[in-house]
Amino acid sequence: MTALLLAAVLAVQPADLRDAESVTRLLASLRAADPAVCELAGRALTNFGGWGGWNGDEPMPTPMPIPMPMPFAHRGPSIAVGGPRTRTMMSAPALGAFRAALRDPSHCVRRIAARVVAREEPAWAVAEFTALAKDAAAGYREMGLLGLGELEDRATLGTITNGLGDKDVAVRAMAAWALGELELVESVPALGRALADPAPLVRRRAAWALGQVESASAVPLLRGALRDSDGDTRRTAVWALGEIEDPSAVEALAPLMTDSDARVRRMAAWALGEIESSRAVPVLAPLVRDADRDVKLTALWALGEIESSDGVATIAPALKDADAGVRRMAAWALGEIESASAVRHVTPLLNDADADVRAVAAWALGSIESLSALPALEAAKDDRAPTVRRAVQWAIAQIDDRR
Repeated sequence: MTALLLAAVLAVQPADLRDAESVTRLLASLRAADPAVCELAGRALTNFGGWGGWNGDEPMPTPMPIPMPMPFAHRGPSIAVGGPRTRTMMSAPALGAFRAALRDPSHCVRRIAARVVAREEPAWAVAEFTALAKDAAAGYREMGLLGLGELEDRATLGTITNGLGDKDVAVRAMAAWALGELELVESVPALGRALADPAPLVRRRAAWALGQVESASAVPLLRGALRDSDGDTRRTAVWALGEIEDPSAVEALAPLMTDSDARVRRMAAWALGEIESSRAVPVLAPLVRDADRDVKLTALWALGEIESSDGVATIAPALKDADAGVRRMAAWALGEIESASAVRHVTPLLNDADADVRAVAAWALGSIESLSALPALEAAKDDRAPTVRRAVQWAIAQIDDRR
């Protein structure tokens, strides 16, 4: 396995792709390889456009709130500067080898070939993938839709939409994914119908695609998916509503605060944070007390994102949580809200046992900019932790600027 994996990694270096014979040898080795090796090689070979969306059951990103700012460092944001990744254009014979592999017996090899061809965008690609999408073999139809999705050509909308009616589950799922790649509002009705597909995978992909389209017209359709019997479909529908960011979804998400699946509850909290409507504050309140730590943290993050003073009373009890991470997130959220009513809740955290909590508390007080916080901040100027002292100094300077 190790030797084969090494050979596969070496084989997918860009220089090999200029030569048709090298491509043919590469694909032959991957055809005989362990599926895991073939997939790893495929990731390396097609990483220009990413591998994930159509290749797994979870095409949406997992919400990972990272709310901790460092405004007291007195530095601007770090920005990576660089041009687009360059690649060597593939020779016509080499590209022809990948074209032939679109009908390879190996599903993995076909998938790699479809990604590479779509990335190169030859003049014949649309016609080739359209023909595949209408082939008698389901495996070829799936690859045709994959290629059309990668090309993102709105002229192929009809062909892709027809794939939602295919008798094969994998083909229907790929059609839903491809419509998400097109991101056309015209596909919303068809994707809404796909939310009733008997296969959970198709329903999940349809919900994901509606999130990609980001049209408010999809909100009523996704509401029904929030009651889907499949937890992953419910979670994907919640993600989609978060992507759409329409305030009308707040009431629809409210019942999910008691969903039996913690991942669904967490995604619901994330979505409400993305929507940023003050109407979500009472909806999020139960999740601040959730038994699941990640759910609790995400709910606090969401309240910080919403920035409504109505959230102060909801967040305040979390400042006394036994978990330092929860206390830290609660302090951050109150700093984001910037309500003077939060000062009395945050100042005790300047004496917290955790230095990170003390630093965030100081930042929050500086963000609120209330003169009432100065005595507590002055008392914390000699904190034993350098990060806390810097945060305190920054906070005092922020408040002094308002005098």
